[in-house]
Amino acid sequence: MNNNDLVAKLWKMCDNLRDGGVSYQNYVNELASLLFLKMTEQTGQETDLLPQGQRWEDLKAKIGLEQLQFYREMLVKLGNDKHAIVRSIFQNVNTTITNAGQLTELVSTMDGLDWFETGSQGNVLKSRDDFGDMYEGLLQKNANETKSGAGQYFTPRPLISTMVKLLKPQPREIIQDPAAGTAGFLIEADKYIKSQTNDLDDLDDLGQEFQMKSAFVGLELVPETRRLALMNCLLHDIEGKADVGGAIRLGNSLGNDGEKLPKANVILTNPPFGSASSTNITRTFVYPTSNKQLCFMQHIYNSLEPGGRAAVVIPDNVLFEAGVGTRIRTDFMHKCNLHTILRLPTGIFYAAGVKTNVLFFQKGTPQNPNQDKECTTDTWVYDLRTNMQTFGKRSPFTGKYLESFEQAYGGDANGQSAREEGIYNVLGCTTEVDTEAESSLEPNEKLENARWRKFSRQFIKDKGDSLDISWLKDNSVTDAANLPAPEVLATEAMTELTEALREMNQLMVDLGAIEEAQGQVTFLAEEFGLEKKVIEVVE
Repeated sequence: MNNNDLVAKLWKMCDNLRDGGVSYQNYVNELASLLFLKMTEQTGQETDLLPQGQRWEDLKAKIGLEQLQFYREMLVKLGNDKHAIVRSIFQNVNTTITNAGQLTELVSTMDGLDWFETGSQGNVLKSRDDFGDMYEGLLQKNANETKSGAGQYFTPRPLISTMVKLLKPQPREIIQDPAAGTAGFLIEADKYIKSQTNDLDDLDDLGQEFQMKSAFVGLELVPETRRLALMNCLLHDIEGKADVGGAIRLGNSLGNDGEKLPKANVILTNPPFGSASSTNITRTFVYPTSNKQLCFMQHIYNSLEPGGRAAVVIPDNVLFEAGVGTRIRTDFMHKCNLHTILRLPTGIFYAAGVKTNVLFFQKGTPQNPNQDKECTTDTWVYDLRTNMQTFGKRSPFTGKYLESFEQAYGGDANGQSAREEGIYNVLGCTTEVDTEAESSLEPNEKLENARWRKFSRQFIKDKGDSLDISWLKDNSVTDAANLPAPEVLATEAMTELTEALREMNQLMVDLGAIEEAQGQVTFLAEEFGLEKKVIEVVE
């Protein structure tokens, strides 16, 4: 049975559990435990990973209330197991299943599935990567069904694939994600490296050991999400170092945990862009700010090795926020060569109206990795947002929409391929450009309708080091037929108003009007029935 069919069957089993009060998120957590046990049995790893008496066959041998009680005790024992990664996966894990019959049905159904792949060699038992791909499919299913929490900002897999493909991670490089989530970036980077090395067989023993134990490092703040990420990594043969609990560490990148991460050759990440609360910012940054995204940016470019490269998803406010935001961007462009910005379309994240970009950059320059002044000279911007269709569940964002950008970016991981301004009509655009008429225009006039343009460092300086660079006329403003759905427009307006209020609040704090700012925060909290936030002043 192929992986897609197995994912569909496993997900369908959720319907019965939901009738018993188990949510989609909890269902994925339950499957994480059971799939791990089943995977170790199918791949012959039980002896290495699990103690006797705490394995799939032991669970399957029980039925009814005895099985449910055994399962509960089993989770506790595995959470205290001597194997560090097993212990990390099962630590503080409980089952939300209260109906013994539902557990028996889940175990029996999972055990009865066809775990073989039919190919040229006949029926072949699925590998760890096959189990990992199934698990990735379940995580994506969960994101599709979840309108809040982790699913809200689940990074689209086509976007992850493009970011990895363009940065070209190599064997023996340390690849970091300081906001790991369910480890999608690290898994995709591992797949890319395996595809370039004959599934690591081209590497010597030390190289293979490095890829399994040291190459991938992630940090995740939420214990349940970290558990899903650890499972995801282990299913893809990424173990990480046992002394830190595996490839995905539990902790806060904006605290001491972030400072303990090893320097990286490659950073691929999508930091959280929800609330800009300073609650979790407990480390001292060169440019103190309560904006989490700006703190993540400082962590990322300061965590790269000289010559290291990064691709980072960031919301629009990071591009233009004034005050400390400007100083951070100036420092960033001194120390890094920001060679490419991709303006993403709206609707590709599950929170409607969120406007995002991908920054591609290198620490230092290709000529001098240790350079720390004036590293950015030119920045290329690809606009995949203006006059593009609205994406969502009914019109999903797939890899084909990124193909023209990949071609424009070129084959050099640091953006040094020969590039030419232009590109007019791309898949998904709602306004067609008459390229024949364009050919008669002056070069500057012609580029006004291009999606791929180059801007000098001086141009950016003249904008006050704002990276909010747009030039295409937005036809949706005047063409009612191209307007997004009303709920999308309302969400965009609310998002922009929230950001404006946050910036105004920070300005009041900077001006010393702390009590007045706190009064406004209290008023808004009462008006919307929110928990009151106490303003913290960064000295």
